[in-house]
Amino acid sequence: MFRAKRADRIKVLIWDRTGMVLVHKRLEGGAFVWPQARDGVMRMSPAQFAALFEGIDWRLVRPEATRRPQLAG
Repeated sequence: MFRAKRADRIKVLIWDRTGMVLVHKRLEGGAFVWPQARDGVMRMSPAQFAALFEGIDWRLVRPEATRRPQLAG
């Protein structure tokens, strides 16, 4: 992901198993809330990325807790 200086535009490179796709989006109003990179990497869940891409504050999205399957016994 790449963000413009004004934070109103992003570009996302996506691998779709057949090739690379470049997606460009500009918000009509507001700005993208950008995550901080740690060690040069930004980590987000798919739900958080979807919120960021929609122009919603992705920090409001909480990842679901992983549930372990119950063993019959």
